[in-house]
Amino acid sequence: MAPLSPDDAACVGQVAALLRGARSILFVTGAGLSADSGLPTYRGIGGLYQHTDPEDDLPIESLLSGTTMRDRPDLTWKYLRQVEEACRGAGPNRGHAVIAEMERHFERVWVLTQNVDGFHQKAGSQNVIDIHGTLHTVRCTRCRHAAEVADYAGFPPVPRCPDCGAVARPAVVLFGERLPARQLEAYQRETARGFDVVFSVGTTSVFPYISAPVLDAYHWKKPSVEINPGDTDVSEFVTVKLRAGAAAALDAIWAAYNH
Repeated sequence: MAPLSPDDAACVGQVAALLRGARSILFVTGAGLSADSGLPTYRGIGGLYQHTDPEDDLPIESLLSGTTMRDRPDLTWKYLRQVEEACRGAGPNRGHAVIAEMERHFERVWVLTQNVDGFHQKAGSQNVIDIHGTLHTVRCTRCRHAAEVADYAGFPPVPRCPDCGAVARPAVVLFGERLPARQLEAYQRETARGFDVVFSVGTTSVFPYISAPVLDAYHWKKPSVEINPGDTDVSEFVTVKLRAGAAAALDAIWAAYNH
């Protein structure tokens, strides 16, 4: 992990002080957290296509859409497989571990993540709202069959349900699809309760349901912390801004809290 800048190091103690007065914490996480595990930062769910569109001359938002999954599942699966291969062999980093340790320490800690890699759960976090789903559950598009998978190695170009033969797909939110009901219910329930501190970690916060917890904290005069090297849609509203990598910043904050 890269060392923190002097400005960020000065902010660490401020964040540790906020935590000492907290009983409940929300972590809103995005691709910048998993980037410290070696994963590319994704454009939406797509990833790997930050500056160019894929070779099929269609934007990734179209290829990884619910419409294309229905009409041309071979195209959508081609790019889903590329996304999964980018995740394969990687695992949670120190940032994920710190969040899991905080869940065991504080009274109430939740994670709202846009990431579909499952790293929070692998690191030991129990209270995870994976609002965009997970690559590691594959379900039938017709019946109720679903299965947990480690990876997509050995999958045919278009996987089929073993029960009914219909096209199978990962349990992720593709472009143009609604958020899953179970995760949305948990999101609404927990954010309605409020949090003493809200962290935004490694996300540009472009989706309204991702920026909302930080904006709510600002409205209710609750502290918030952003960890992101760049400026985002919520940067002007947070109490403390660290322009550092997610894992390094979280590790330093937790060390300062426990010092």
